[in-house]
Amino acid sequence: MFKKMKVFTILAILVLLTSFFGQTTAFADYPIFYQRYAADPSALVYNGRVYLYGSHDVYQSGAGYIINDITCISSDDLKNWTDHGEVFTAKADSSWATLSWAPSVVYRNNKFYMYYGNGGNGIGVAVSDSPTGPFKDTRSGPLVNGSTPGVNPPSGFWCFDPCAFVDDDGQAYLYFGGNGEGNIRVIKLNSDMVSINGSAIKMTAPRFFEASYMHKYNGKYYFSYSTDFSQGAAKIDYMVSNSPTAGFTYKGTILPNPPQNDSNNNHQSIFSFNGNWYVAYHNRALAASNGLASDVRVYQRNMCIDKMNYNSDGTIQQVTPTTAGLTQLKNVNPYVNNEAETMAQESGIQTEACNEGGRNVGYIENGDWIKVKGVDFGSGASSFDARVASDTSGGNIEIRLDSLNGTLLGTCAVSGTGGWQNWTLKSAAVSKVTGVHDLYFKFTGGSGYLFNLNWWKFNAAPKSAAADTNVDLSEVTTPLE
Repeated sequence: MFKKMKVFTILAILVLLTSFFGQTTAFADYPIFYQRYAADPSALVYNGRVYLYGSHDVYQSGAGYIINDITCISSDDLKNWTDHGEVFTAKADSSWATLSWAPSVVYRNNKFYMYYGNGGNGIGVAVSDSPTGPFKDTRSGPLVNGSTPGVNPPSGFWCFDPCAFVDDDGQAYLYFGGNGEGNIRVIKLNSDMVSINGSAIKMTAPRFFEASYMHKYNGKYYFSYSTDFSQGAAKIDYMVSNSPTAGFTYKGTILPNPPQNDSNNNHQSIFSFNGNWYVAYHNRALAASNGLASDVRVYQRNMCIDKMNYNSDGTIQQVTPTTAGLTQLKNVNPYVNNEAETMAQESGIQTEACNEGGRNVGYIENGDWIKVKGVDFGSGASSFDARVASDTSGGNIEIRLDSLNGTLLGTCAVSGTGGWQNWTLKSAAVSKVTGVHDLYFKFTGGSGYLFNLNWWKFNAAPKSAAADTNVDLSEVTTPLE
């Protein structure tokens, strides 16, 4: 394991104050992901899950945006997100690109196609058999750049921010461009999704700056984008047409510049999931909570989601960014193996590749924690299992209800296993708990890294379990939202 740079965050301070004073601190549906800074979300709905792919923001003093790989997270309830790590790295997974800005991912031909910007100088495409990668770009150069027929780039044209869109008739399009009202381009893709068909077509939008995005609703084409700063902070505006390439009419704003974004850039993805429409975007809330200065947090963004609604005439109601606007779509089943890297919130931990598949929670130190929202214990649980590994003397998993210092259900002791990837199963008895609760795993122990956690589960209580083992819910402290 490698050394972890830990930040004692303002968020952690708020958690402690909440527990001490018994007051509720409201946290938004942003940030939805804490382990890394990520932006420019691209949504893919596949097999009952929402996958979000984002630019992974890495900071280096004086270097601006450093985005060399793509982060992926997914969820089936929109509250607990699974961390799939970096699924594409430009230098490792392509022969020509060095950067991977603002991805767009679509599913077709039983494959997943990721379009990405090599900075502002060209667009590549990488392919995978799985939504969680790895994605590989097998081309020897960009799919689209300034030399592509029809692009005819004016001075200052940015060839980036791709959006791939597959129409109902099977025709696929790629939208891209930036830095000027007339700097939108759209070009047809062949059915193989890795080659172009014909010349690019020019499109124009009021105050267009970047973040081209196309979606379809009730037979109409909705082109949305981020505005420039000529009339204040950037917004997500949109136009509507009966055609995917022409005849658009400007309709207004979908999303104003969100809170805690320092009036800076934004990038949206609009998608339908389980009968509702959502807009994913980014702001700088996580960087602010981590206490970063404004000149640093501008380059350290985090992903967000809010619900989006249409009016009866097909126009979009302007979205108001919320503090807790999304409804959890389903509860977590604690009686199956739950991946530890699936969570609603965390403090201190990181995730890493696991030799048993997927990822595990690692770099755990004393006082770190993770939260899983909306766990349905049903008629009761009586014991807890955890798949763990440790190259030190281990530590403990405190299992708590509804807040970081809430009712202690039990403690699972973890001892050394002789290696960070030498996995074993540890178990602990827990007080019987019923109903739906937020679940906290609080990690305690000595100094340094304690152990890794791969997955966890509870075991149902026998029906004859004594009633006096039930948890006294009057002891539960105020939940952390």
